[in-house]
Amino acid sequence: MDYVSALLPPVVMAAFFIGLVVTIVKSQGGPNKAKEDAVVDAALARAEATRQADGTTAS
Repeated sequence: MDYVSALLPPVVMAAFFIGLVVTIVKSQGGPNKAKEDAVVDAALARAEATRQADGTTAS
């Protein structure tokens, strides 16, 4: 039974990792992509507007 207790944690972690990768791959593209892109574009626009208002320059 020692081998079962030794193998259980890596097997469980591998299963969760595979589930995470599958979830990430499935969530790429599709109807959520436009929403995610819009959020990123809005954040970048706010950062750019703040940078220009402060008078700093990009390096």
